[in-house]
Parts: sequence; structure tokens; C-alpha cells
Amino acid sequence: MRNLSLSSVDVIALAEGGIRSTAVDLDENVFYIASEKGVSDGATNVEIYRIDKNFVGASLEAITMFSATISGSGTQLISLRVIQDNRSLVAIMRNGDIITTSLDDEIPLMEVQGSVDDGFLAAAWSPDDSLLALITGTNKLILMTLTFDVISEAPLETTEFGQDAPINVGWGSKQTQFHGSLGKTAAQASTSNMLVGCSPDEDNIPRISWRGDGACFAVSSITTAGSHPHRILRVYDHQAVLQSTSESVPGLEHSLSWRPSGNLIASTQRFGFDGGGAGRNGRHDVVFFERNGLRHGDFELRPAHGLVPPPSQALNLRWGYKVKDIKWSSDSNVLAIWIERDHASDLVQLWTTTNYHWYLKQEISAPSDSKFTSMDWHPEIALHLILTTHTQFFLRAYAWEIITSLSKSPIDTGSVAVSDGSDVLLTPFRTQNVPPPMSSMQLALLAGPLDKSQFPRSAARVPVHTCFSPSSDVLGVLWEHGYVEVYHLRTRLGPGRGKVMQPTKIGICSLNETNNHCRQIVILASTCNADSLSFTTLILGSLSESDVVVITQFNGQRITETGAVAMTSRNGRLVRSSTDACVWEAEDGKLFRLNIDNQISTPFSRFSNFCFVAQHVTLSTTELCVGLTGSGKLQVCGGELSCLTLASNATSFAVASGYLIFTTGAHEAVFAPMEDLPTLLMSDNNSKDITSDWEKRRVERGSRIVVCVPSSMSLVLQMPRGNLETINPRPLVLEVVRQDLNAGQYRKAFFSCRKHRIDLNFLVAHDEIAFLEGLGSFVEQVHEVDHLNLFLTSLGQGTSPLSPTTIATISDALREKLEKTDLKTYVNTILTAHVVKAPSDHESALSLLLRLKDEEPALVEDAVKYIIFLVDADKLFDTALGMYDFSLVLMIAQHSQKDPREYLPFLRELRAIGDKNYQKYRIDDLLKRYKSALNNLARAGMCVSSIPKSPYQSRILPMSGPSHFDEAIQYIERHSLYQAALSIWSNSDRYEDVLTIYGDWLFERRDFRQAAAVFVEAKRPQKAMVAYEKALEWQELFELALRHSELVSNERIEDMAYRVSEDLVSKKRFAEAARVILDYTSDVKTAVITLVQGNEFSEALRITTLKRESKLIEDVIHPGALESMAQIVEDVTEMKEQLNKQLNRIRELRVKKVEEPDEFYGFEDTALHNVDVMTDVSMAPTAFTRYTVAPSAVSRSSKRSSRSKRKMERKVGSGRKGTVDEEEYLLRSIGKLVGRFSGTRSEGKKLLPHLIRFTAQHREDGLAMQRKLSEFEVELSATVEEIWPTPTDAVGIDGQTQTMQPLQDTWAVRMDDAQRQQKINPTERIAKPQVDGDGDEKDWKMKLFDLI
Repeated sequence: MRNLSLSSVDVIALAEGGIRSTAVDLDENVFYIASEKGVSDGATNVEIYRIDKNFVGASLEAITMFSATISGSGTQLISLRVIQDNRSLVAIMRNGDIITTSLDDEIPLMEVQGSVDDGFLAAAWSPDDSLLALITGTNKLILMTLTFDVISEAPLETTEFGQDAPINVGWGSKQTQFHGSLGKTAAQASTSNMLVGCSPDEDNIPRISWRGDGACFAVSSITTAGSHPHRILRVYDHQAVLQSTSESVPGLEHSLSWRPSGNLIASTQRFGFDGGGAGRNGRHDVVFFERNGLRHGDFELRPAHGLVPPPSQALNLRWGYKVKDIKWSSDSNVLAIWIERDHASDLVQLWTTTNYHWYLKQEISAPSDSKFTSMDWHPEIALHLILTTHTQFFLRAYAWEIITSLSKSPIDTGSVAVSDGSDVLLTPFRTQNVPPPMSSMQLALLAGPLDKSQFPRSAARVPVHTCFSPSSDVLGVLWEHGYVEVYHLRTRLGPGRGKVMQPTKIGICSLNETNNHCRQIVILASTCNADSLSFTTLILGSLSESDVVVITQFNGQRITETGAVAMTSRNGRLVRSSTDACVWEAEDGKLFRLNIDNQISTPFSRFSNFCFVAQHVTLSTTELCVGLTGSGKLQVCGGELSCLTLASNATSFAVASGYLIFTTGAHEAVFAPMEDLPTLLMSDNNSKDITSDWEKRRVERGSRIVVCVPSSMSLVLQMPRGNLETINPRPLVLEVVRQDLNAGQYRKAFFSCRKHRIDLNFLVAHDEIAFLEGLGSFVEQVHEVDHLNLFLTSLGQGTSPLSPTTIATISDALREKLEKTDLKTYVNTILTAHVVKAPSDHESALSLLLRLKDEEPALVEDAVKYIIFLVDADKLFDTALGMYDFSLVLMIAQHSQKDPREYLPFLRELRAIGDKNYQKYRIDDLLKRYKSALNNLARAGMCVSSIPKSPYQSRILPMSGPSHFDEAIQYIERHSLYQAALSIWSNSDRYEDVLTIYGDWLFERRDFRQAAAVFVEAKRPQKAMVAYEKALEWQELFELALRHSELVSNERIEDMAYRVSEDLVSKKRFAEAARVILDYTSDVKTAVITLVQGNEFSEALRITTLKRESKLIEDVIHPGALESMAQIVEDVTEMKEQLNKQLNRIRELRVKKVEEPDEFYGFEDTALHNVDVMTDVSMAPTAFTRYTVAPSAVSRSSKRSSRSKRKMERKVGSGRKGTVDEEEYLLRSIGKLVGRFSGTRSEGKKLLPHLIRFTAQHREDGLAMQRKLSEFEVELSATVEEIWPTPTDAVGIDGQTQTMQPLQDTWAVRMDDAQRQQKINPTERIAKPQVDGDGDEKDWKMKLFDLI
């Protein structure tokens, strides 16, 4: 669906004339022109001219010249080439001379490098300039190197097929076929009697063409083999070894070109004469060959389209024209055909193919009835065509463009125009989706007689550009020489019979002759009126130094030229717009706004690079321009805002429905809201982060946007092979749905969502308040029951479901509306409204069925079936049973799949129970509503012991007496209903019994403190004392025991004191244990021993003094102090040994981290845990040995089981020696060591004052202990400072700010997070411990020891 549009035209004139050939210097981007001038003494003079890339105001610069003898007729210079490797210019002459010159010389001089006496007929360099293929006048093929060394020299004529000769086993040949009654004579008959000859247009000169990779080249030459001379193709490799020979093709002509991509060799074939192809007279085809010489497709030229002169003129050529040459573009997409015509200027036609159809996209006519002298494509820049005439050099640049209609909804047609010769193929995608090469309408241009003054015969008949009006159904067509035709298409927008288009030509115009090389036509929207069809048209052309925009006006009858605006430079482009904006883009990307009235231009904005495809967009607050560069950069700019690159790999774009839609090389379609772009232009965000929040959709590889049709919510894409795919992207659908909802067209919005599978909850989420207000209109428009049911069931579904509160609000509002409208009709919808709420209101739905059972019994059966369809039958059965209505239960059971033998006996059994409360208890117990069951059981005064036989049956044990409280107690204990039981029996005489069983339950759960409080409330002091003792709540225990002295004797209290004291000592609560012994026994010695064990020497001394037990000081306290001192010294010694070992290991690890980082940070890629890996017996430690240094002995699969994953995860951070986590483990261990030392130091602080007071031995040992503690404190501080050298603000793992957990908590995610954490320095993740302590901890020494 793409058109080949003319982007720029550069022309350089040579007054002396004689231009014959061109060459391109790719390094310097310079063109060289060769001109043959003057003939004297059998020699011709060849002059070489240089042209810089900047053509504006440039002139030809003659750099050198040489003479050469004339050999034969025609052009003497057959090849001119710039060799990049040695910076030389090589000219190959027909007389056999090879002449070169160095381009780096100040005055280049042409020197003959060699000569062949037989002369040259053809020459061609390989694409990389490493090889030169030549054909001499005696039909010899010579292959030379860059230095003109001969690689191969052999005759061109040979009877061999080549090295790739096929092996014929007879399959499929005529001789192996069944011939019926004809018999064997038919098999022996000649397979072909066709005469094979040359075309009358044959020039008898061979041709050479290289493949794009330089591996092969093809030669087209005349062969004398056979009855008549004819053309044949031969394929050679890069050593000039014959590979294959083509089949004999009648009428094959001299033109030859190998497609750079390598799959086709193109030539031409004539039909309708003796020796030509079998076909009508005048038929002319472009034929294709494969590398093996076999035919591979063709297409026919179109002689009737301006190639054949009128009958009144005599023909010099047999058919009035001939093909002189054909050339493929460097990207293999365009085939250029050079045609020489009788009585008219030469033509160059550009053909492209899509979906196996060849389109004639462009025609170039030589100016002033002149002839072209050469035609070639730029070897590197695609779609740059180089043409020369006798006096002019042309560089024409083309680009791909899709011509689409920019009209907006509701008149948007989605029309696309495709040029094909003098026809325009039109397809309105809003009405029809016709795949190429077909179309909805084939509009024949230039129909009827033409005025020669407006359209001369020599002019190209293929239009250079077409465009649609953005506000009416009008098509404008422009030819390069300034001829314009305008058509009113009359496109049918809706379905119906008849033609989809009825185009009518409404105006023609021919611009002044001064406006040459017209390239683009644009119809403005400002004055466009669909009724009167008056509009303004802009036509972009080029003058000698600048572009010019010609303004024409169509008033309903004729087109008149009203003015022109000269631009600042050449080769610009008019920017398309759906409004009245007129913007011109210069070649450097600058944008200028055109004032049609004043005919002036003012700067508007700029792109960073020239964008051939661009569009102006008007937003609510600003104006933007969107453009796509040739390299794939999608750029946005506007006004004073800077240019922003949205994507660097974009392939196409379109603006529609408030979105900028573009496709990328990653095979995605991206939908960027246009209202977001101004904000992005003003922000400093990185362009890589811009598209992260935009909606994307995967598309087929290589897809490009053809057109976007807002009214039909469709986006048409074209695949690389040419076929179309129409999609309905979610953003486009939602935009139309939003418009419909805002306009109150709920039915249209509903069906759009339903058709395109959009969550129906979007109807509510768009504007919940407005939807509730318009709910009545919604019900009136979407009145079908099935559609309303679908809407309700979709509210909580999808990727963005509504909240339960919103669903309940919508369901209740809709239900109330339907109940008032027609309960009978919408009963199913009302039931649905009850069910879709969260949680579902099944009871209300069943209550509605009960009401209908009495009022409308005919509707009940279908309603019951419907609700069973919505809700699981077992849930409905249980809900009905929980409503205690057996008729409703029976109705649900009858319409479900339940077996009557299962539920009928159960229902009969329940109905047989006389006590309704007990009946409810049975039902609640079955439904596991235990609290309600207990409540009903308490009211009934009876209980059931259930032994289930089936889900609905149990055995009833008859009870005697009015009260069955014991069974209720069992039910409470079975289901742990203590809280409910306490509320039920709170004001009864059974309350204390319930409290007692509650306390027992707490006691069994070892919640002794709570159990004791419950026992006290239940007036069970014995159990309360046991619970207090277990909880070590000794104050409450002894208070309760003394208060109930009648229950507890003194002996029991003393025994209780010893037990509690032992338990407190086991919990290291020594002071409390001693207090219990002193208060409730007379054993002072045991109390003192307990205090000494807890290092409470101050309290022990106080007790001995208070109790007058001074003997205990020498017997208990003095020995105890020495034991405590010895323990502290031992602990410090142990900590010192640990510190030295861990510090040395940390130093080793840090050296290894610097010297061998790869081995130290060996991470395993969690994405490889399902990949088989080879054995690593002889390999160094790799990522697969991260958590162990032991290599595996055999090959194994790295696919991990759940058990191995858990085991591996436990290893992370385990700190095993040799793993990556060891350093972190050691740092944590030292942190714990600091904490341990702080505790030991505190114990020493409490002991030191007493050691100095006791004996001399105590004082000596105390001094030694203080020195030991002080030395280790200094050593520990130095170690901490070495490990944590500088303070860090990073918060460690212990008490630091934790990062947000990943949304998906999987093994791979956790392992990846662990790897990221391990890359951080452990000293930054682990908080630095404080050795000195705070406050009183710093002043722990006894200064008196320092004075001793």
C-alpha cells in the first residue's frame, strides 16, 4: 500500500555537453562526471568533472582530461569507477585502454595502466571493488584483480552448461508421460519447435552484472549455437568459473541486472515476431531468472501508457520504443527501466512489487525531448537515482509514503490511494477491506483527450503525488510538470448496494512553466466545504535555489493559481495536517508556518533530523509536529519546545483517536496519548523511560501501519509480503466507548465492548457517578435480559475488576430499577444482581424465589434452573437449608442433580424433630455454623451426639431430663466455642462451669497466666494456684495462697516456695528466687547462695548483715566471688581467641576479593536452573559452584527439585567457609561478640567493687581481671575500626530500612535478590557495633585498682 514519492531533485548543468557516465566517491560523498567532447584524428577527448554533495549554487569543477582513440560507434567510455581502497579513479575505454588517476593528487593525471588490442565491449566492477570483469571484442571473458592482475581469461562462447548442471533422471519429462492412443511416437517427437532469435531492438553488445555479495556475476551475450543467434545468460563465480547457463528464451533482449539481494536476475523479452516469444504482437515483458538459469516469474510493461507514439508519426523503432537498460536499487526494492521512445524524450520507469503484483510507481521524463545518457542507482544510499542527459546531471531521491485520508470521525473514510501507472487504486477501509493488489476502485487518470499545452506527450503519465482532503471526500493528483487533477470521490460510508465510490473529475489545472519538478500536493481543510466543494490547494515545487509553494483555489468550477511563497531552501516537504495548518519542513529539519493570505513563511519549530513522513497535530492547548526519519527515529516537536525522540526503531506511525500510534522494529504497536506529549517535551525525562507506561501490543514481524480508522476502531497493518491485517486495538476501542458513554449512547458502547472483548466493567469505571445517574437510560437501551445478565456477571471480572462496594451499589441500583420496571421479565437479571455481589447474597435471591412461588408459580421453575446455573447447587441447597425452609430446600434439590435417596430421608428426619430449636441446631451443625448451633442448642435444652453416616445423616441419641448441659460442654470443647459459650451463659448459674472448662483449655495450651485469671473468676483457687505457679507469677500465687489459708497449710507454702525458687533460678531470675526463699522460708543460706549465683554480691552482703549470718561471708560469698572472677576471665580469653581467628579470616577474604573477584563473586544464573550442564571435573569454579567448592563428578541436569531449591536457599547467608556469604557471616559474628563482651563487662563492673573489699587474694585477682577486660576492650575496638574503617550512613540488615518485597515471591526472585544483596559491601549492609557503650557503660573500671 506504499507509494514511491519524490523527495528531492538536484540538477547540475554542463553547458559544453557530452555527459556519458558518472561515478560516486562513497568516502567523500562526491560525484564524478565524464564528458566526451570533440573528435579529431580518430580520437575523443574525455573530461572528468567533480560535484560536491551540496548542489545548491554548485558548479562543475573540471579536475582532469585525457584522450582516447575511437573504437567502433557509440560511447567510448564504458566504465567509470572510484576505487575506495587506493583512492583512484578508473576509466575503461572501448578501445581497450584501462586509465587511472589518483584522487589524492592536487592535479590528477590520467595514466594508461594497460591495454587490450581487441578492445572492450563490456566491463563491470564487483560491489567491493576487488574484481573487474571484462569482455573483449573477440568475446573473451577476462577477470582481473584490483591491481589489474589477470585471474582468468577464457572464451565466452562454450557448449558446457557449467558446474551446477542438473542431473536428469527423466522424471516429469515428456518421454516418461502416458500418451494414450498417440503411443510412443508422441514420446519421441520433438519437445519444442519454437524458433529462438533476437529482438529487433538488439544492440548485440554483451552485458555484465554482479550479485550484491560479489560471489557471482552474470553475463548476457549473443550465442550462435542453434539455427539463429540469440541471447543467453551465463552465471560465473568470483573465479570466473562457469556455474550455469540459462535456457533458451525467444526474444530475450540485452538488458541485464542482478538483484543485490541475490534471488533474481532481471532482463526483458519481446513477443510477437519470428524468433520472439509466443504471444501477441507488441507484448513486452520483464523476465526473471534464478542463479541456476531457470525462469522465475515476469511482468508485462505497459506500452499503451505513453510509450508508443500516435499513428500519425513514422516509427524509427519497430514498436516505437525500446528498453535500453534496467537497474535494481541498492536495497533491491525498486527496479528502474530506461526506455527510449520515438519522437519523444526518454523515460525511466520505477517498478516495485507486493503480493506478486508489479506496480509502476514513478516515471521520469528527460527534459525538453532529450535523451538520457546514463542511469544508475547510488551504491549505498537506497532510492537515490542518478540520471544524466547530454548536458545535465540529475540526482533524484525517493522515499516510501502511504497516502491516507486524514478526515476525522464521523466522516472518516479511511481511504488509501496506491499509484499504479496512470491509475490510482482506491480502498476506503471504513467500508471495505480489500487486500492488495486488488482495490475497491481503480481510478483511471488522464481519461479522455488531453490538451497538449497542458500535458505534452513527452511528459510522464504517472502522477508524482496524490493526496486526500482532510475535511471532504476529495482526491488531488499531481504530475511532475505541474498538471493537477481533482476528483470528488463520493465514498459510501455505510453498508449498502452499489459502488463503494463514484469518483467524478471536478477540476484540472496546469501551473506556470517556471515551476519545474513539482513534488507534492496538499489540500487544506480550512476552506473546504463538502456542499460547495471549494478548497485551497498547495503545490510544492523547486526552483533553481529554493522551493516554492504554489497556492491554488478551487471555487467549485475551476482551479486558479492565486500566488506563490518562496521558501528558504530546496528539497523541503509540506507537513500533512488534518486542520488548516500550513507547515513546510526544510531539508535540515526546520519547520516554517506558511501564511496563505500574506504569502509569507515564519519559523515554527524544528526536528533534529529531516523527517520525510511528518504530520501536524492540533491539541487543546498546543500544536505539535510528529515526524519519522529515514533511520527510524520518531520525533515530536512544537513551538518553542525542544525536539524529543520517542523511539529510535520506529517503522511507521499514525495519529488518530487522540493517540500517536507507531510500530517498532521490536514488532510492537505502541499507543502514546497525544495529551501526554506536551508534558514530556517540557520535562527532563529520559526518552528510554517514556514509553514504559504506554500500552503496547505485539504485531507480526515487519508490520507497518497503513491507516487508522477511528469510526470503526480499526488499525490496518501491512505485512512485509504485502497482505493486510486489520486489528481493533484496545486504546482505539476505549476511546470510541468513552465518546459513546459521554454522549449517553450506552447500547453502542455496550456492544462495542462486547464485540471487542473489553471488560464490561469499563462502562462503570469510566464515570461511576454518571453511570448511576443514567442507569435508567442504560436499562432502556440495553433491555435484553441476556445482555443485562452478561453486564452484571462481568462487573467483578477482568484485569481491573471493580471494588466489592461498587459492585454492590451497581447491582442494588439495577435490581431496584428492574423490580420497578417488570419483575416477571427481569427475574433472572434480579437473581443475578443478588449473586454477583461480594459476598453473594444467596438468601435474598432464594427469598425472591419464595415470594414468586406464591405470586408467580409459573416463573419459579425457570428461575430455579437459572440460579442453579449461576451458583453451585450444593451451596444453594445449604443456603436454603440454613433458612430453615424445607419447601425451598426441596425445590432446589428437585431441580439439581442430587439423588432423592440421599436427601429425602435426611429431610424427613429433620422434619420429624418436634423441637424447632433443636431442629435448627441440627441444621446449623451440619452447615458448620457452630456458634449458631450452640445458641440453638442452649435454647432447646437438649443436645445431639452425631455419628455421621452420610453428609446428611446422623444418629440421634435420646436424652432424659430437661437439661443436657454436659453435652453442650462437649460441643463447646469439640469446636472451641468458649467465647460464644461465655456470652450465652453469662447470666446463668452455669457461667462458672463454662469458665472452668475455658480455663482448662487455656491451661492445656500453656497459657498459664490467662488460665489463672479465668480460674480466679470461676472461683477455683486450687487450679488458679497451679496456673500461677506454672506462670511464675509468684506474687499473685502467694497472695492467693495466704488469702485461702484454709486450703493451704504452712508446710505446703514452704514447699511451694522452694519449687518456685528453683524455677526462677532456671530462668536466671536470681534476685526474685532469693526473695521468695527469704519471705516464705527461714533458709538464709539458700537465699545467699542464690544471690551469689546471680552475681548479686551487694544484696548477698546486705542479707547476711541483716540476718546476722556473718559466717556465710567466708563460707559462701568469698568463694563465690572468686568463681565469678574466674568465669569472666575464662570468657574473655575465649572471646579473644575467637576474635583473632575471625579477623585473620576477614583479612584473607578481602585480599581474595581484590585479587580474584570472579571466583569470589561466583553467581548462578537462576534462569539456567532448567538447563543441562556439562561436568565441571576439570574446570575452575564457575557460577554453578557458588555455594560449594566441591566439583561434581558426573554430568547432571541443573533442573532443581523443590527440596533442592529449599536446601540451596537455606545455604544463602549460612556463612560456610569458602562461600560468598562467609564475610557477611563473620561480620555478624563479631557484632554478636561485641554484644557478648558488653554483658561480660557489666558483670565485671558489678563484681569489681567487692573484690577490692575482700581479701588480698581477691584484690590481686580483681586487678588482673580489670586489666584483662581493659586490654580486650582496646583490642576489640581496634578490630571494629579496622573492619568498619569509616562511618556509613547505609542502614544495615539489622534494623535498617527494608526494600519493598517483589510482587511475585518465587525462588528465582528470592535468589536474584540475594545475589544483588551480596554484591553490596557487607560493611554497608551490617551496622557497625559500638564497643564503648553508652552512659554508665563507659565508666566500668575501679580507679582504685590503678592506684595500687
